[in-house]
Amino acid sequence: MSTNWEMIITDLDGTLLNNNREVSLTDMKTLFWLGENNIIRVIATGRNFFSLRKVLKDNFPIDYLIFSSGAGVYDWKNKTLMHSQYMPDYEVKQISEILINHNVDFMIHEIIPENHKFVYHRSGNHNPDFERRIKVYNDFAIELNPKTESYQHACQIIAVFPNNISLFDEIKQKFSDIKIIRTTSPLDGDSIWMEIFPEIVSKGYGIDWLCKELNIDPVKTISIGNDYNDIDMLEYTAEKFVVDNAPDDLKEKFPVCKSNQENGFTDVVLRFFDVFNL
Repeated sequence: MSTNWEMIITDLDGTLLNNNREVSLTDMKTLFWLGENNIIRVIATGRNFFSLRKVLKDNFPIDYLIFSSGAGVYDWKNKTLMHSQYMPDYEVKQISEILINHNVDFMIHEIIPENHKFVYHRSGNHNPDFERRIKVYNDFAIELNPKTESYQHACQIIAVFPNNISLFDEIKQKFSDIKIIRTTSPLDGDSIWMEIFPEIVSKGYGIDWLCKELNIDPVKTISIGNDYNDIDMLEYTAEKFVVDNAPDDLKEKFPVCKSNQENGFTDVVLRFFDVFNL
């Protein structure tokens, strides 16, 4: 086994999870093998912690979790929050007013660890994916009244667009000094989510923070992703792959491994480690 690699980071939905939102037996065996061989296992996901707990049990075989696209870092074994970021209230107010003025549907999420709760603004445009997300979080969602809203600190703002990259780019140009992350909706697999964070938030920043905390050299890291919100992560690590089910433009930019339906995670591990009996 190579002794050079110390950390493997994988995206969750569409990468480690198959299309049934499950981890295959093969990939589970690989995760256990990595742990037994002292390779640090990290999941980096756009999901918030509440959403993540719907698919991962307490004893899931990883060491650390980077969630909410890098806004939070969690020690999975010790069940402790290590690091989190937020946008100050005045910035939340400024961003919200711009989105309202441009008739955009969006949600303002509370700070970690309560960032599954949000207030939302409807533009009145036809937006089934936006309505679907409100329904998913119905117990935690409150409609925003621009006339009475007292804006608070927030973990992130999520704006939901139809699959129209020109519209996304047009709205993106309205902002500066913040982090804009493009994500394909995990609900309908087609709509575009604009995730708005503090400037220093991304999966790549989250991995950088964790590497410094654990004294891990980035040249000893490998990452696997499948979507646009993984780009910072992929560009940060020494080796990087996208699964075969990733968008074509990402597959042109990064090395490709097997799909999430074909144990893409294990495919990458086998390229760098002498793993037996999987």
